Amino acid sequence: MALVKYNNNSISNVTALGSLPAGGLNLITTNTISSGVSSSDFTSNINSTYDTYIFKFINMHPATATAEFQFQGNADGESGFNETMTTSLFQTYHYEDSSYTSLNYRTSHDQAQGTAYQSISDDITNDADGSCSGYLYLFLPSSTTFVTHFISRVNTHGHDTTRFTDTKFCGGYFNTTSAIDEISFKMSSGNIDSGVIKMYGLSKSWV
Repeated sequence: MALVKYNNNSISNVTALGSLPAGGLNLITTNTISSGVSSSDFTSNINSTYDTYIFKFINMHPATATAEFQFQGNADGESGFNETMTTSLFQTYHYEDSSYTSLNYRTSHDQAQGTAYQSISDDITNDADGSCSGYLYLFLPSSTTFVTHFISRVNTHGHDTTRFTDTKFCGGYFNTTSAIDEISFKMSSGNIDSGVIKMYGLSKSWV
């Protein structure tokens, strides 16, 4: 971010403002889910306008207990949401009664040249107060030189005899040099019962 310097001795003497950068986060699309849907897809506006796209998901509530919240992408001109990706994931969680805590790598949630939807949260309770919330960053998806990297962090109200908080950290890349221009979110089983997903572009002057 460029600094703006004024030569005047005090703010009261400022006669003109220099060029100020635009706002950092620019809201592009909001998908509001108020009744069950199989997926929430973003199929437009992922292009070279921004180098970084951010998806924020708020209170994603599953219809099915212990469902996993997942995502996948499509390269330009492709369909089916089955791009090849390599990923890693670790988690930390803590039971409400403090009977168990853990920090561990999840081999069951990573992919090595896989084409499945990538899990970024699991064991979500479908009780009335259950959900997961978090974000996904997508870096330079319009590049046709480099693979497209992503990172996510999601916190979950976990399903078990004793409820727990579970935070998952995922990172990886789509192993293609074709532009990624579509992203899909869904649950591993059953519908997304409710929630809000917002897509933002991060102004290039702020990267």
